[in-house]
Amino acid sequence: MNDYAEFADRARRAQAAMAAADCDWLFVSHSTDLLYLIGFTKRPSERLALLLLPREGRATMVVPGFEVQIFQPYASFFDVIGWEETEDPVAKVADVVGAGAGQTIAIADHLHTVFTLRLQAALAGARYMEGNRILASIRMIKTAAEIDHLRGAAARTEDALASLFAEPVSGKSEREVLRFLHNGLTERGLELSGGGIVGAGPHSASPHHKTGEKRLADGDALVIDFGGGWNGYRSDLTRSFHVGEPEEEFRLIYRITQEAQQLAFEATRPGITTEQIDSVARDYITAQGYGPAFIHRTGHGVGMDGHEYPYLIQGDTTVVEEGMVFSIEPGIYLAGKYGVRIEDVVAVTADGAERLNHYPRDLQIVD
Repeated sequence: MNDYAEFADRARRAQAAMAAADCDWLFVSHSTDLLYLIGFTKRPSERLALLLLPREGRATMVVPGFEVQIFQPYASFFDVIGWEETEDPVAKVADVVGAGAGQTIAIADHLHTVFTLRLQAALAGARYMEGNRILASIRMIKTAAEIDHLRGAAARTEDALASLFAEPVSGKSEREVLRFLHNGLTERGLELSGGGIVGAGPHSASPHHKTGEKRLADGDALVIDFGGGWNGYRSDLTRSFHVGEPEEEFRLIYRITQEAQQLAFEATRPGITTEQIDSVARDYITAQGYGPAFIHRTGHGVGMDGHEYPYLIQGDTTVVEEGMVFSIEPGIYLAGKYGVRIEDVVAVTADGAERLNHYPRDLQIVD
């Protein structure tokens, strides 16, 4: 990504949000927030690199001196200042911001605590707020180009999943299945971020099961949850399967989960709140007698991060708008037996929603 006009526009939108929140500065370190704003980021490190975005005017990027040349090509709306190895980077920030007296500073989510504490000590006169109050409102609304990247990630992820069943999975370990899927993602040009869940048998009843060495066998439920990155945007897909013929209760909870997911999708439109979408799925599962077995939120935003704002859960009153992208993934989990989760990523349209995932949602019995 190197579209200066797009990044300058994002900075202007951030500044407008800052003005609405009466915020004077936004501090952003290495993270997808930085990638979103300038088109470049790295792994966080013990060396401070920080974007200082004022409510008005040109921003400043404070970086290690030997990295100035790395950031310079991305300097569309900001200047780059380097600090030498023997210098205090926080003092460089204070030179730009001042003592902070009477100012409100928003700190984005991923700044290391040690830097936050040092900055607060150096800018003791400032007030502080969470940076997501500024950035979430911007990042939640995707452009057509961003949604197209998400479609690309989803399609390639589904293709990788479909390839898994070209031969029997029975006898393979959970870890071997996940390794196959990760290889399938990279073969299709997607970036890996680690993670992914393969849960077989009773492990399928643990939503965040740590993939291990259990081997798949006839009679096992199977939950697969994974994804990759395409042009910086993530996929997130979950499907539930069964190795061999399932018992009737598994078929029942699968049907209920599938119907709850469909009802939540049909309810998704501009104007509804995220907690109302959660209620649609949750109330249906509860009415079918499995409310206590739905133990997580109905969904979460998807974009440059696999989990981002908004969140589909009780207490989150975010009003859904066109351009939002989030997962819809209800589940039912019977501890010690099996679980079912069905997840699609959807994009909100002017009058409803578009599924970005098209992998079959009907129960698939595999060998």
